[in-house]
Amino acid sequence: MKAVGFTQYLPIDDPESFVDVELDKAVPEGRDLSVAVKAIAVNPVDTKVRAPKAEARDAAENRVEGGPRVIGYDASGIVDAVGPDVSLFKPGDPVYYAGDITRPGTNSEFHLVDERIVGRKPASLSHAESAALPLTTITAWEAFFDRLGIDPDGDDKGQTVLIIGAGGGVGSIGIQLAKQAGLVVVATASRPETESWVRELGADHVVDHRADMVAQIRALGLQYVEHVAIFNDMSHWAAAVELIRPQGGIVTIDNTDSPLPMELMKTKAASLHWEFMFARAMHQTPDMIEQHRLLSRVAESIDAGHIRTTLTHTLSPIDAANIRKAHALIESGKAHGKIVVEGF
Repeated sequence: MKAVGFTQYLPIDDPESFVDVELDKAVPEGRDLSVAVKAIAVNPVDTKVRAPKAEARDAAENRVEGGPRVIGYDASGIVDAVGPDVSLFKPGDPVYYAGDITRPGTNSEFHLVDERIVGRKPASLSHAESAALPLTTITAWEAFFDRLGIDPDGDDKGQTVLIIGAGGGVGSIGIQLAKQAGLVVVATASRPETESWVRELGADHVVDHRADMVAQIRALGLQYVEHVAIFNDMSHWAAAVELIRPQGGIVTIDNTDSPLPMELMKTKAASLHWEFMFARAMHQTPDMIEQHRLLSRVAESIDAGHIRTTLTHTLSPIDAANIRKAHALIESGKAHGKIVVEGF
């Protein structure tokens, strides 16, 4: 089968950073589906996994052992075959999902994935439009409804959430999920095109995260917000802590080695939550199937016209050259929404 992989961790401008390869097609076992991949999306996590390792002392330490390595963490496609223990899907079913970071990725013609983290593809969307959604949808859903404890069905209607980094992939679907839950959304954006994008998705207020966020939000008449989601980086920690209400919650998806002052969090009795959407599959948690359920529920909302795709840029076909282009766009820091590559 066709696939796109790499044998060395290289900068994206190196033509060997991704290469076209031929691999054996794997046979599904247990609860695995074999999916004929029609479209994939590229996320910041892809670029972090592919990038040269900071701790490497020479080129040899940046080589992939037993390569080529295939990554990719979003896909839409058709079930091609199923393992003997599969009960949720059958061959021919259209699906979308984000995969498992501990297994080979979706940048391949056929891909194995556990059915418990797979959702029914939205019938009203193309494969490209669907592939834009799974990883970011799972991340935003878990951040809001599992980590912060917001009720997805509207019991917390009227509460305010500040989404820092709202124009990215997670923020773009996060705005829509928050509005579906009845929240007031304050979104951050630092460029005119991103501000227009987040307003189009339903943000009630927009502030510039490159300026004084605290002053801007106070100018809206908000002393505090009930929830803060940090969907870009932890450089905004001080503002987030200042703005969170006493006994409120902050959720983040960012890694950080920087000190995080906690005194004000303590005196506010505020909580900090980490969201990592691969955790359920990585640790085979008993509630893995929740990702199947949430993806299928979001597909229903999409087909009902309540949520839209976050696709903004499509490349074709799925090959090394276009995967390199997609990674370069992500690394430029200028992309908004999601970048998808479709068709082998």
